[in-house]
Amino acid sequence: MQLPHGITLFERGWLSSNNILMRGQRGCALIDSGYATHTRQTLTLVANALRGQPLDLLLNTHLHSDHCGGNAALQAHYPKLQTWIPPGHARHVQPWDPVALSYAPTGQICPPFSYSATLQPNTEIALGEQLWQIHAAPGHDPHSVILFEPQSRLLISADALWENGFGVVFPELDGADAFTEVAQTLDVIEALAPTLVIPGHGAAFTDVAEALVRARRRLDSFAKAPQKHRRYAAKVLLKFKLLEVQRFVQADLLQWAQATPLLHQIFKSSAPAEPLFETWVLALLDELVLSGAASRDQQTLYNDNTATKH
Repeated sequence: MQLPHGITLFERGWLSSNNILMRGQRGCALIDSGYATHTRQTLTLVANALRGQPLDLLLNTHLHSDHCGGNAALQAHYPKLQTWIPPGHARHVQPWDPVALSYAPTGQICPPFSYSATLQPNTEIALGEQLWQIHAAPGHDPHSVILFEPQSRLLISADALWENGFGVVFPELDGADAFTEVAQTLDVIEALAPTLVIPGHGAAFTDVAEALVRARRRLDSFAKAPQKHRRYAAKVLLKFKLLEVQRFVQADLLQWAQATPLLHQIFKSSAPAEPLFETWVLALLDELVLSGAASRDQQTLYNDNTATKH
């Protein structure tokens, strides 16, 4: 798909978010840095594209581990790199708080990094050859931002809008009324009227109106049955870890689940039919296998890369 001059999309596989590289008279900027276990690939992709040019600026749409896990490595590789993040979690980055930043509760990893400035919503930022609008996009993450370039009508939507939905609404798992925020963010995107969207995961797409219809349909199903969303979120956490490790002895995966606070939180709020946490987790794993998102050989679980959904 043709992108505006100076913009390169690195469409990544799970676990990593997509990366967007922008080059022009204002230097070189990268949006999002992928997951920590994919750091070597991130560095290689960026270096091959830059061909000796320095990377000047790194932006994070939000601070989930799959969007900023490569920050520390990029900062080490490019010593003059400026890093801009949304303002909401900045106080937890310096000093580093893995609990408030969600990495400890989700059982995910993210090497500590520093930041230089914050991406303030309702302002503009010059990247590459374009001037981009910064918009707040709460819902999936309360502090996420999206970027819009009005001349090309290109939207960088992060996890606020995918071609077939949006990311897990994590604040809902903490009891917040975040489904409403998802709806408001979808309204913001519709009002911007983008003609091309680069999502946080998956290919860039142009059928924005249809994507919004699918997203609102999905949101409505979750709002009507919050327990469905919680169960989906729990399976996402398990699948994410399986993607990271690729092969997990079932007993070890259960041990990891026991040590993951967010899974316990979801279990307690779901009032599941299964009375025991371990029984509930095993039922979720059975559903992943049944759906083709994982496979099982005796007591070992394997990731199925061909059926990954987040």
